[in-house]
Amino acid sequence: MFMAPDPGRLRLRVSTRAVVGVGLSVAAAELVGLSLTASITAGLAALLALFTVQDPTVRRQAVTTALLPAVGLPVLALATALHGLPHVRDLAFLAVVLCGAYARRWGPRGHALGIFAFMQFFATQFLHAEPGQLPGLYAAVTLAVAVSATVRFALWPIERRTPPPAAPAPLTGRGITRPTTRQAFQVTAACAFALAMGQLLSHERWYWAVGTAWWIFVNTTTRGETLVRGFRRVVGTVVGIGAGLLVAIPLAGAPTPTAALVAVCVFGIFYTAAPSYSWMMFFVTVMAGLLYGLLGVLHPGLLLLRFQETAVGALGAALAVGLVLPVTTHATTDAWIRRALHSVRACTAHAARRLAGDGDADPAPHAAELEQLLARVRMTLAPLVHPLSPLRARKARARQVITLLDDCARLVRSLAAVAAHPDASHDARLAAACARVEAAVEALVSPAGAVPTGQRPVPAQAPAQHPGAEAALRHLHELERALGELAAPLRAPSRGPLVSA
Repeated sequence: MFMAPDPGRLRLRVSTRAVVGVGLSVAAAELVGLSLTASITAGLAALLALFTVQDPTVRRQAVTTALLPAVGLPVLALATALHGLPHVRDLAFLAVVLCGAYARRWGPRGHALGIFAFMQFFATQFLHAEPGQLPGLYAAVTLAVAVSATVRFALWPIERRTPPPAAPAPLTGRGITRPTTRQAFQVTAACAFALAMGQLLSHERWYWAVGTAWWIFVNTTTRGETLVRGFRRVVGTVVGIGAGLLVAIPLAGAPTPTAALVAVCVFGIFYTAAPSYSWMMFFVTVMAGLLYGLLGVLHPGLLLLRFQETAVGALGAALAVGLVLPVTTHATTDAWIRRALHSVRACTAHAARRLAGDGDADPAPHAAELEQLLARVRMTLAPLVHPLSPLRARKARARQVITLLDDCARLVRSLAAVAAHPDASHDARLAAACARVEAAVEALVSPAGAVPTGQRPVPAQAPAQHPGAEAALRHLHELERALGELAAPLRAPSRGPLVSA
């Protein structure tokens, strides 16, 4: 995990910046004389502001960050006001869950605001905040967002130098079939189950089950993804509890070493979030134990209860994703693979136009889009290629699909680089090869047995060779081969769909 690729050391810099932002937010809360509860709230708010805001441009990130208090403060007021009304509080929490999950339909901004709203309600339960503490909590959240924004956009503006790649547009739908609408109902059902069962385990710590169910659905779209994420969360929690027994309990809330280890956990959360959800949950669990130590309530039984609540939340997520408006992993994977193949065709077409002398044609954006689409394909296929998957034949086919699509991405990048070279120019053989690639893509995305139509006419004679033509031809021939080999694992009618329905 710690050896995972980190181009430009982006994860390292973002993680270090997070430690600085969270540390300065807590320090500012302490300097202005806020309570321990408010200081912890400030740290959590800063962590969320730095972690959840992922808009594609710096300007949009700044606007989303500025909007965080607008959704967080009213939720804080609601949660604290209902502190002594458990039944009404539970209904209000589920309403926040539904609205927070539904907000994902508005893209990265809705996603970030929904998470922030949910976590403000969750934080009040974690800290057992009461109405009299509301002014301090308001001050803590406002101060933390301001400090973390200053660190992110003024002191350490990483995104201005290395803008994050644009995420592919989500899969579409209408009404109840819209992915975000369907997931909002699934998340609410999962959290309702977790809330009820969690309270049977503990009337004081039930919120861990709800938090588990909520976070399992973040960045997932299919049944398989959700189940795998739930498994990884439980694994990370179990290992984190073991570390908490060895580290957090002996410290017994000692301020200085606890603060230092919390900083390590913040770094670990950010550094491992992308490559390993289990490791991220390990650091989250250890940090929770350390915070409980600061609050003076940590003991081995509490860590055991943390595991039990996590298991209940994971079970709730599994039941909801399987019973409430379920969507098959196969359907989602097929949609993402089709989009990836269309991206291959678009890149090839633009490369052909560029090699023919069209200066406006640019295959590079399509090559970059293909990388993002392949990340989504890998995510949806993760349940099938998981080591514990019993479907060996389908696992082998899924791995073959991933390998061949990776080959396509590598060849598309090489083709785009050749097309961008100033010495590369038109060769009729390139036009013929591009036409064959486009036909191969059309054969894959068309219904089985359909005959591709509408191919571009190919010149019969090739002029003299030009620099770059041989390299481009080699890439196109290999791309055509990879696309041809994809037909077997994607079709395979005798063995059923690539992934189970």
